[in-house]
Amino acid sequence: MLVMAIQRRGSRRSGNGTADLLSMLRGHDGATTHFDRVTTDLVRGVLEDPAVAVDVALDVLRHGGWTVGIGTGAVDEPLPRRAVGGSGQAFDLANRALERAGSRQRPVPLVVLGADREHAADAEAVLTLMAAVLAKRTEGGWAAIDAGRAAGRAATQEDVAARLGVSQQAVSQRLAAALWHEEQAVRPVAARLLAQAQGRS
Repeated sequence: MLVMAIQRRGSRRSGNGTADLLSMLRGHDGATTHFDRVTTDLVRGVLEDPAVAVDVALDVLRHGGWTVGIGTGAVDEPLPRRAVGGSGQAFDLANRALERAGSRQRPVPLVVLGADREHAADAEAVLTLMAAVLAKRTEGGWAAIDAGRAAGRAATQEDVAARLGVSQQAVSQRLAAALWHEEQAVRPVAARLLAQAQGRS
């Protein structure tokens, strides 16, 4: 199992941002339990699918203001209906990862700790690099990517161009500058490393 702990950076502010975060997180499929608010500024969730964990981590880091800790390993069964009441190795590691991720020494506030330490460290390194790439994207690059997602998997660059009111060439240039194709190629690698960090092949 994978447990994700997500906490507001700086903390002690209005809880409205946490409500927005929960709304975004519940748009992701694959959670074994829903993401739940633990405290005013702390959210936790349990997932089975490492690919979903990659999606969630990168989406959270994209929007900024949050620290992400991921723990992989065993959980105590049966799982509670809400992640707030969960326990076991993965929960403990997620809490420790979140604490480390909050260090001011980390430009990307994400840490992965797992039953398999080597693969967890590799997963963290890949996710950190991906998040750093995403942080450097322009608004134009994100607009092209978001328009493509909204149009669906079968969407072409012509479809995206029509949505944005720009040329197909402009869309192609934006995606290239955003390293979108490279990101798509690396996402499955990050997911496999997370799977291996919890003892899955």
